[in-house]
Amino acid sequence: MSYLVLARKWRPKSFETLVGQDHVVRALSHALATGRLHHAWLFTGTRGVGKTTISRILAKALNCETGVTATPCGVCSACQAIDAGRFVDYVEMDAASNRGVDDMAALLDRAAYAPTQGRYKVYMIDEVHQLTGHAFNAMLKTLEEPPAHMKFILATTDPQKIPVTVLSRCLQFNLKQMPPGHIVDHLSRILEAEQVSFEAGALRYLARGANGSMRDALSLLDQAIAHGAGQVLEQGVRDMLGSVGEDQLFELIDALAAQDLPAMLAVADAMQAKSLSFEAALQALGSLIHKLALVQFAPDAVSDAAEREQLVSRAQAFDPEFLQLAYQIVIHGRDDLGLAPDPYTGFTMTLLRLAAFRPESGEGRPAAAPSGGAPRMRPLPAAASAPTATAPTTTAPVATAPVASAPAPTPANVASPVRSESAAAVSPAPIAVQPATPPAVAASAREVQDERPEPPPPWEDDEPAVAPEPIAPEPMDFAPSAAAEPEPASPPAPQTSEPVAAYAPVPAVAPSAVDPHDWHSLVDAMNLGGLTRQLAHQCELTLIDEASVRLRLPAAHKALLALRSTQDKLQEALGKQLGRSIRLAIEVGTVASETPAQRHQADKERRHADAVASLEADPFVREVIERFDATLIEASVKPL
Repeated sequence: MSYLVLARKWRPKSFETLVGQDHVVRALSHALATGRLHHAWLFTGTRGVGKTTISRILAKALNCETGVTATPCGVCSACQAIDAGRFVDYVEMDAASNRGVDDMAALLDRAAYAPTQGRYKVYMIDEVHQLTGHAFNAMLKTLEEPPAHMKFILATTDPQKIPVTVLSRCLQFNLKQMPPGHIVDHLSRILEAEQVSFEAGALRYLARGANGSMRDALSLLDQAIAHGAGQVLEQGVRDMLGSVGEDQLFELIDALAAQDLPAMLAVADAMQAKSLSFEAALQALGSLIHKLALVQFAPDAVSDAAEREQLVSRAQAFDPEFLQLAYQIVIHGRDDLGLAPDPYTGFTMTLLRLAAFRPESGEGRPAAAPSGGAPRMRPLPAAASAPTATAPTTTAPVATAPVASAPAPTPANVASPVRSESAAAVSPAPIAVQPATPPAVAASAREVQDERPEPPPPWEDDEPAVAPEPIAPEPMDFAPSAAAEPEPASPPAPQTSEPVAAYAPVPAVAPSAVDPHDWHSLVDAMNLGGLTRQLAHQCELTLIDEASVRLRLPAAHKALLALRSTQDKLQEALGKQLGRSIRLAIEVGTVASETPAQRHQADKERRHADAVASLEADPFVREVIERFDATLIEASVKPL
């Protein structure tokens, strides 16, 4: 006798043995019990969820010799003939191969005759969405008012392609995909009945590979039994499916929590050696990250106690914001896998993104999230970039175009190295755009300029730049007065014959001109770039002596320590600036003072607030707002 595959051998024969479609079974059972039978049913759902199976059970329920019942006997001639596929009054038509109007006309011609053997004629049209438009039109009248002995059952995987005129004439039931737990339980019962030894972990991989289809699960089970020579073992199923094991996924998660990038890449190399599917690995990794996030907010949502215990210990190692970001990185990495040079490259680049990015924790940034509620993200570490372009150093305040409410900058709220007094004291290339002016004279110049109508709004570049020379209404004497004598530490620089470009590079500052205990000035003087500059700006100075420098880095930015070369470059730059060989040590902890990054951000926000206030005080802007009911978009304002 030929072998009968499990998907056919274990096809449900009654509503009681049907798995995972309780909502459909309940509705049909009540209709059969009360006699409220519709003449047309439409079953929708993906492949392998039971559309044809329910159609056959419904046909048996309508034609069972014991009467119309929700529990057909299964032993009468009608039930056995329907199960065997030889019942004359039950017709299954494949609309994919019989899709024309002629095929539909022939079917409807036979519908006029009374049933030959059963109580009802039941026409089951599978993949009904593939019928042509003319075929749909031909069946509309019969579908709306069929003979009393006629029942239609339509099945489709794509209900959107069915005309609404057909949908309105049917009772529609949407069959759900099988949950993995239901698939595992059903496969367990089948294997026990078949007396096949198995491991529970293997069935979970089969359920995951079935993607909600019970028929696919049974087909994979047949393949697994053949692959394992009569046994269903977890390792054999993983090898057969090319799936990534839970141990490998947990290794990735543990390495990610420890910021151990070599360990993450080692897992990727092991997967490549076993020819595992990287797409399936990203899918499984996304599911695991989803479970970790679920455990953080709703631990009871994970029903398996052993699995929940494994997840809880690992979920505590991540911030909720990072898990949300990691989930987005993984699912987008899976989408981009086809664009990568090869799957291994795409997979490892996704791992690098996971290791490189962290949500902004609030240190050095304002606590408020941007519009929309999403947390601000900052790359850690990012590709090395050029140092921020800055304006040349000046030896004295330069008269610039006035800003209505901008206060005079002070060393406490100016983070740019261009405005540092210590840097100005040793600048070898002072600019000649304006004559050097003491603060008192500069204030007088601003008062004169304030009398000019409608000054230009400050929405140019974020970086400080040299403003054009203001046009005074009358000649002014810029000679310093005795009452406003400049400080001896910052003598006026001689005027040069040629102006310097506004974005000239900042020259290095001599070691003797910088206080080694002033970390902000020390960082500005070193003129760092790339990751080294980011690392220095995020640290605070905790100890400095003749042989060592100790810094403290916030825990949110500890990924900057992943590359040893970055610390080596910072140590070398510090040694050159201090003029001696030093040993750099960086610890991770809570900073107690303001870091250069925080000072720069605070200054940037202050200048932005001043620019917004200046615009709001502008007469023209006020007139536009009042006359046209306009709104000033503060995010679009850029200070000078």
